[in-house]
Amino acid sequence: MFSYRHAFHAGNHADVLKHTVLIATLSHLTQKETALTVIDTHAGAGLYRLDSEFAQISAEAADGFRRLLDQREQQDLAPALQDYVDLVASFNHKGSNRVYPGSPFIIQRLLRDQDRLKLYELHPTDARTLDANVAQLDAGRQVAVLREDGFDCVTKFLPPPSRRALLLCDPSYEVKTDYARVASLVTQALKRFATGCYAVWYPIIPRPEAHDLPRRLKTLATKAGKPWLHATLTVKSSKMPVADDAKRPGLPASGMFIINPPHTLKGLLQPALPQLVQRLGQDRNAAFTLDGGG
Repeated sequence: MFSYRHAFHAGNHADVLKHTVLIATLSHLTQKETALTVIDTHAGAGLYRLDSEFAQISAEAADGFRRLLDQREQQDLAPALQDYVDLVASFNHKGSNRVYPGSPFIIQRLLRDQDRLKLYELHPTDARTLDANVAQLDAGRQVAVLREDGFDCVTKFLPPPSRRALLLCDPSYEVKTDYARVASLVTQALKRFATGCYAVWYPIIPRPEAHDLPRRLKTLATKAGKPWLHATLTVKSSKMPVADDAKRPGLPASGMFIINPPHTLKGLLQPALPQLVQRLGQDRNAAFTLDGGG
């Protein structure tokens, strides 16, 4: 279960979608003065060097964040994408773009003094790196790193004392049972704290569980009487290459499913998603979807 390392994929198109949604969501939630608790169930290492050996093996940032950055002068970016580009750029010296912040550091950058961040990471190497990276923040008790299974976080921190929370769930899905565990986590979360904001990232791949997950989440939200928003980004065909020596094609698409989304989120994503298709699309199959209910 410890074979997955996000360093291979940092800054790819899935990160662009996930972090654009995350920033837009957090920017809204932090407008209210009441303290916010944020839980990241699968935090990873927190910060990634795009010039590292890991990142350069697949070089996925070249077709993700860096492509978006290179094309930003061609046309004004949608506000949500501009906020994303600006925040990632703030982690780099001008023009370098060698560092990519994972969800923990994006979240921490947007939090106020009264807010709290709980980071779960089981991978022993990534957990050590996360500890070291968080220590550099000098954030005190605001950020807690827990070397525990993030799927078990619900009973520990929900509901929070302030009754305001955002939970981000983005496991690797390298084990297909992760899909069922995500649905189980959301089920428990809604029972314990029905008004929390729950954001789930998932890969869109030729696997039944991947296509069933958003349907299950929609059913859970509908039964609970809660609003939901579902955004997907496809950058290329999901068909495998036929040549024996061809490289693995990489992830073709991903989705974000949000229960109790900010009322502003759909309006922000409507102009952003077509721009992502235009700028990150790799073939004629590039597309997006955006729908919601409740």
